[in-house]
Amino acid sequence: MSLAAFQTQPGVAAQPPAETTGFVFNHTMLRVKDAAASLAFYTGVLGFRLIDLRHFPDADFSLYFLALLPAGTQIPEGDDARRVWMAGIPGVLELTHNHGTETQAGAVYHDGNSDPRGFGHICVSVPDIQAACKRFDALQVPYQKRLEDGRMKHLAFIKDPDGYWVEIISNTPIA
Repeated sequence: MSLAAFQTQPGVAAQPPAETTGFVFNHTMLRVKDAAASLAFYTGVLGFRLIDLRHFPDADFSLYFLALLPAGTQIPEGDDARRVWMAGIPGVLELTHNHGTETQAGAVYHDGNSDPRGFGHICVSVPDIQAACKRFDALQVPYQKRLEDGRMKHLAFIKDPDGYWVEIISNTPIA
């Protein structure tokens, strides 16, 4: 299907409204049971950087903002400057930890991939999907779907500590 054909799909605006110029899809929020386990996964396994952190002790929750940033990216030091900078970049992941959930037995949040279905997954693209999956294997990251499973051999799904699915795709041609 051509790009022009995409624009003819029912419900698609012929042109983005001029008033939306400058809009940025900024972030997605996931609720997490154990902040330390989730931070270890997203920073240590997937390479995200923690770019902001906000604790709300009176309301018993904390927010952790992460992003995959190009090497050398400087995160502003000042709180106000960092918040404005962070609001202007795409692809931020907000992890929300409700204090005390880490001590609860079993799953605390619905991952959206069982009935009733809803939220499905986030996606991270990598330059060498085979190497990334070998590393996930070495780190004993749980899979929902390995590269060799099913008909779609060009993608994998791993699971974070809360069972949320993370699709892994290649951002370069696959050999």
